[in-house]
Amino acid sequence: MASSITTRLKRALRHWRTTAAVGREAFPTASLSDLGAAITEGERHHRGEVRLIVENSIPFELIWNDVSNRQRALALFAEYGVWDTEDNCGVLIYVNLAEHKIDIVCDRNIGRLIDGPTWQAVCQTMTDGFKRGDFHDSTLSAIRQVNALLRQHFPAEGEAVNELPDHPIVL
Repeated sequence: MASSITTRLKRALRHWRTTAAVGREAFPTASLSDLGAAITEGERHHRGEVRLIVENSIPFELIWNDVSNRQRALALFAEYGVWDTEDNCGVLIYVNLAEHKIDIVCDRNIGRLIDGPTWQAVCQTMTDGFKRGDFHDSTLSAIRQVNALLRQHFPAEGEAVNELPDHPIVL
């Protein structure tokens, strides 16, 4: 077993304690609107599609099955169709509030041009802010960094087509 039962139970307890109220405090409605607007504005200047998914806590069965943050992000990337864009330019920013972890999953065309350390730096922007209790500004900064990277590597060509919804998803 990759982790002990005690470790899984501790992780499950942490997720159980991270309720929807905790999520609303970290990302209130006004903040989610601002973050969605930043995604919309950024997508006017590049061909990429950015999705932000904030998950208060993952389901118990996933914890028990020792699903990692990265595995969860990959599953949501598929479930929400972030991979299904014309130019294969989707980016998922996944926030696991219970664990204060962030993962970025990018589609294959983006992955060919933007390396892992660059994405790690974007994630670090958020984790540093989260440690200070600054969820809004650190996430906004990360979205702007992602938009800048996409603008650099996938600039808009003509009128931008919005293939995925821009408003953040809260699970």
